[in-house]
Amino acid sequence: MKSIFHIATHELRRLFNSPMAWILFAVVQFLLAIFFLWFLGQFIDPAAASLFANYGVTEIVVVGLLQIAGIILLLITPFITMHTFSEERQSGCIKLLLSSPISMTELVLGKYLGVICYLFLLLSLIALMPLSLLMGTELDLLQLLSAMLGLVLLTSSFAAIGLFMSSLTNQSAVAAISTFGILFVLMIMNIAGNTGSELLREILTYTSLLNHYHNLLDGIFNSADVIYYLLVSAVFIVLSIWRLDNERSY
Repeated sequence: MKSIFHIATHELRRLFNSPMAWILFAVVQFLLAIFFLWFLGQFIDPAAASLFANYGVTEIVVVGLLQIAGIILLLITPFITMHTFSEERQSGCIKLLLSSPISMTELVLGKYLGVICYLFLLLSLIALMPLSLLMGTELDLLQLLSAMLGLVLLTSSFAAIGLFMSSLTNQSAVAAISTFGILFVLMIMNIAGNTGSELLREILTYTSLLNHYHNLLDGIFNSADVIYYLLVSAVFIVLSIWRLDNERSY
């Protein structure tokens, strides 16, 4: 366990030593602040009052903001995870890691924990925007909690997929592009589920990252959605461990 935390601390420090980590922090906050103010403006606009008569500030502003946050995180997570192993390969440090006495499980979990810590810091800043509404109005705190849980689980699965793709190549750009490709396909899987047989529709709808996220955004807490994200994260973490274990054996 000590090795995992040491690797996680090193990974987190490496991320914050990079200008890209700070730039992504700033860009995400800037973009979401724009959308936050836009959703808020739409909600308080008297001309749109009739459109939102049956909805509260949580459904319009908070849910709208976190929907956009999910899309933005899909776009930026590949840039955060692309260096986790590909940079080690490119520099030749991967050979030292593979020959070190630590297990590949400790290495992968440490790297994953470091990335997750960075992303959770980012999510905590995102959460401050909807929480700021408490100064002037009431929020459905249970729906907000469900939506934030969905965003945490969604981001965790993004990170696990990005970690695995980075373990496959020594080119950071290839890792980022392939991660984005997989995430995009998994996000729009529910669209493909609108065609084909009923069984195929059910399978594609269930495998969609977006479908489970929408349930949690709507305040519908279902253990099946939570288990789905945990399974996605676990599968890609195990694949990363398996990939590096195979490489070590050679």
